[in-house]
Amino acid sequence: MNRAPGQPYRVLLIEDSRDDAELIAFALADGGLQADCQRAWSADTLREALRDAAPQLVLSDLNLPGFCAEEALQMVRAHDPRLPFVLLTGTPAIALPEPLPGTDGLLSKDDLQQLPDLVRQLLR
Repeated sequence: MNRAPGQPYRVLLIEDSRDDAELIAFALADGGLQADCQRAWSADTLREALRDAAPQLVLSDLNLPGFCAEEALQMVRAHDPRLPFVLLTGTPAIALPEPLPGTDGLLSKDDLQQLPDLVRQLLR
């Protein structure tokens, strides 16, 4: 992990909703994680963020208008096959779909309190 002690994690949020992106960032902070979150919402902004932000973790909405999580996963894996990639969905936890192959987790946005522990586990 390329992170100096005391430095925030670099987290890329692939999220079309600014409100949801803020809630995700708040969930990380509430869980005691320092995170510098950058948001991408399209293929173009994702390409820029992968190039410029050097993320250590990607959190992606499952349903993106005009741009799907599967495409985002392919772009991230082409950039860095080891970069942790977690899907987030508005679907309630009791009805979660199967995670996409190649992802490192799937979490309902209703259960964001679980996100900090998942992030710690993935970035250990």
